[in-house]
Amino acid sequence: MKKGMLLLVSFILAATFALSIVAQDKGKKPPPPPPPPKPLHELIDLNSANKEQLMSLAGIGDVLAEKIIKGRPYRVKTELVSKNIIPRATFQKISAKVIAKQK
Repeated sequence: MKKGMLLLVSFILAATFALSIVAQDKGKKPPPPPPPPKPLHELIDLNSANKEQLMSLAGIGDVLAEKIIKGRPYRVKTELVSKNIIPRATFQKISAKVIAKQK
């Protein structure tokens, strides 16, 4: 009997405490949602990037940057591989960092 009574009193105290917290929060406005995450990097446009921007990509050196520039324009970024501009392995390294914007 004493254990049951102690359990009941504990439950009532916990519920009272929880309700007091809820009552305090009712007058407050909820915090604004967090801003959307910023991209970790800006996408590099294959159709307008300069040589230095292209060379900042993993696996793209002086020669490949020149080949990318000479192969312009690109409708889609996968044309880098289909036009044999860069190897598939290199494309897989940079595909998330490039885009082929249309005018």
